[in-house]
Amino acid sequence: MGTPPVASDLSWVADPVRPRPAVGARVARLLGDLAGLDGAGGADGARRAELVDAFWASVARLGAPLVEPIENEPGHHTLTFLYRGHRATRHVLLFSNRLADRARLADSLLHHIPGTDIWHLGFRLRADHRGAYRIAADVSAGEPPADPDRLQRFLRTLQQYAGPDPLNPRTIPTRWGGHDCSVFALPDAPVRRWEGRARQVPRGRVERHRLDSPALGGERDVWVYMPPAPTRRDLPVVVLGDGDMWLGGGDGLGLRNSLDRLIADGTLPPLIVLAPDSVDNATRWREMGARDAYVTFLADDLLPWAAGRWPLTTDPRRTVVAGQSLGGLTALYAGLVRPERFGNVLAQSPSLWWHPGLPTTGGVPQTPVVGVPWLVRRYAEVAPHDLTVHMDVGLHEGPMVGYCRALYETLDGSGHRVTLEEFNGGHDYACWHGALIDALVRMLAPDARQGL
Repeated sequence: MGTPPVASDLSWVADPVRPRPAVGARVARLLGDLAGLDGAGGADGARRAELVDAFWASVARLGAPLVEPIENEPGHHTLTFLYRGHRATRHVLLFSNRLADRARLADSLLHHIPGTDIWHLGFRLRADHRGAYRIAADVSAGEPPADPDRLQRFLRTLQQYAGPDPLNPRTIPTRWGGHDCSVFALPDAPVRRWEGRARQVPRGRVERHRLDSPALGGERDVWVYMPPAPTRRDLPVVVLGDGDMWLGGGDGLGLRNSLDRLIADGTLPPLIVLAPDSVDNATRWREMGARDAYVTFLADDLLPWAAGRWPLTTDPRRTVVAGQSLGGLTALYAGLVRPERFGNVLAQSPSLWWHPGLPTTGGVPQTPVVGVPWLVRRYAEVAPHDLTVHMDVGLHEGPMVGYCRALYETLDGSGHRVTLEEFNGGHDYACWHGALIDALVRMLAPDARQGL
């Protein structure tokens, strides 16, 4: 994704949104009912089996993970992840973006209820939280490492086996052939009325094209969304990073469905999306960020190539450059150096810790920000121009929240049109999808610029 190193100290999170370990009401009630049962057979065994069956029946009815209100805390709920194990199950590990610390994976192990097949792990969360997660079950032979450092290394190896929650049908894809992620949303998470495919809505189409890029020194695949039956010749255009995630592999993350529905009901005008493929992780790290060659590819290779094929605008005020993480930083840099092509920047969780010459290990930058982020300083040096910037960042993204606030203050203080939204989630496509749609409406709806 382009995330910076994560520190084990989570004190940067404001207390109302900080995840806290918790035991939900149903698990607590089950633990209490099981507490007086000692025998494995006979009446105790039968009663235990009855309680466990009733518990799983309630999960089938209510859905997983379990979401339960907390008495006397109307703004918070308990979220309980569950797994149905068997005799060979040694560990069950949760991988969830920023719910727990990657440097302390043992804290993300589900707890086993002895004498049952129930594994559980609960958190107290603010009621508007949304996120993605995967689960890995360890059934290897032998005892787990007792040493904390060895256990951490061992648990890290389980990530390659992590997959979607068998108890939760709601999933989103991951990139480059990885296992899908499951998705949860607490009751106050933003409503997405446009999500999913609607019946009797005209369908846009997604095409995969290949163009030659002198700026990149080779060819590059581009995913293109075309609206259904466009009636005008100068359609707004969105240049969106990571096209393989958003539009590749069938419906990708469902962006086409969302655009179809919002165009059909008039919330968005018909528009074209140009979404270059990221190729692979090494290519993404090498090209994205504040890289002049990649911005030249977007501005001087991609846009003219597309304008020769489809009826898209050349007006920067109706052109959006957008991206997430390193793609978000790329979008910000494109707006800084090429405002005559990109009049609107949509940067989600931008990797503002990046700067030129950043030391790397295996191609991955390793040095966090010291002082004011490099791109914030660059924007502070530039006189105001006709640029609109919108940023999104998750409250569980650590220092990135402060970096985005610093850039917002810099842009606002120098006269740019700028907005910043902070969502209750992490570095996560499960959150970015909705925020992306909201920002496109903000920028491209008929009277959008009047409100910025």
